[in-house]
Amino acid sequence: MDSVEKGAATSVSNPRGRPSRGRPPKLQRNSRGGQGRGVEKPPHMAALILARGGSKGIPLKNIKHLAGVPLIGWVLRAALDSGVFQSVWVSTDHDEIENVAKQFGAQVHRRSSEASKDSSTSLDAIIEFLNYHNEVDIVGNIQATSPCLHPTDLQKVAEMIREEGYDSVFSVVRRHQFRWGEIQKGVREMTEPLNLNPAKRPRRQDWDGELYENGSFYFAKRHLIEMGYLQGGKMAYYEMRAEHSVDIDVDIDWPIAEQRVLRYGYFGKEKLKEIKLFVCNIDGCLTNGHIYVSGDQKEIISYDIKDAIGISLLKKSGIEVRLISERACSKQTLSSLKLDCKMEVNVPDKLAVVDEWRKEMGLCWKEVAYLGNEVSDEECLKKVGLSGVPADACAAAQKAVGYICKSSGGRGALREFAEHIFLLMENVINSCQK
Repeated sequence: MDSVEKGAATSVSNPRGRPSRGRPPKLQRNSRGGQGRGVEKPPHMAALILARGGSKGIPLKNIKHLAGVPLIGWVLRAALDSGVFQSVWVSTDHDEIENVAKQFGAQVHRRSSEASKDSSTSLDAIIEFLNYHNEVDIVGNIQATSPCLHPTDLQKVAEMIREEGYDSVFSVVRRHQFRWGEIQKGVREMTEPLNLNPAKRPRRQDWDGELYENGSFYFAKRHLIEMGYLQGGKMAYYEMRAEHSVDIDVDIDWPIAEQRVLRYGYFGKEKLKEIKLFVCNIDGCLTNGHIYVSGDQKEIISYDIKDAIGISLLKKSGIEVRLISERACSKQTLSSLKLDCKMEVNVPDKLAVVDEWRKEMGLCWKEVAYLGNEVSDEECLKKVGLSGVPADACAAAQKAVGYICKSSGGRGALREFAEHIFLLMENVINSCQK
């Protein structure tokens, strides 16, 4: 069961490289769960995402990009935007996962080797975390493998614990599936129905179905966890919508999972708007960044025909496409590509130019999409409604975006980002029609 929006929190507990402090002393707790004596504090609820580096099925699955976002990013975004947690943590034993967690604004608990074994359980890792965090009263153990989690789900569960007095709450999904007993040679030669009468098979609409754990989250109060339970005491389930119950541990077909996330995932507090302007950096996005010089000193560049088709599809869908570069590119060379796009080169301040284009078209920033790859693109990427970078973009640009392409610059990244925009715009149109 191992498994945020981007910010600056980077607290680390038990960081690797420092001498182990052993088990920290327990702090005296009052009746409300606060620390110290005679001080009433509300119970501290912490989100905890377990993200061990040693995934056996998919290497470093927890930070593998799903729909352009590291897998843990989806649940951490939901956790932070829910506003119900006093702290949001990732427990990991891996440097790369730690770095990604910090980029998304999570605090990091560096898990010990003892709690990182293949035989270690989630409960082992949670108890270790609590040993270092006496301030925590309630743990919301959220699975990184459930990328369609929404903040509203977490808000309702927090209310069940804080207002209705439940000690533990876990997520379930309703399934309409008939179960049959397993045939085992020498033990059971015939199968038997487990939850139906074959002579009176109910129609789906006449049957409520059954509830199954979907693994999205397990909330429990500290005293239960310290007794070795994640489920117990005054206990309840929280039923999630079936379309939000995506578990990558099971749904290992990554492309199918991506389609589910693009359709049902949570993309942030602000609703998406229909894109009207698409801006693409020329060097490293439209092209691979290589420049060739002919014998007569003429500049030669190359691009992928898939990206040209992407531009054509964007324009056919009514989206204005414009190209930009900080370099003094040869306009003659660019015009020979016959892309029929307005372009601006030798631009020292890309944000100012894109802002001028936006105002010229009467658009808000949410109606602009930008594909960039360099430090000079960073401000534009942070400002627009939809932002993307090729797979080989610089680190600063990757940190600023909402979508990282699988394709490199000049190798289909523009077409890929265009397809991503089309999928999201389909959602925008469908939501407006409801």
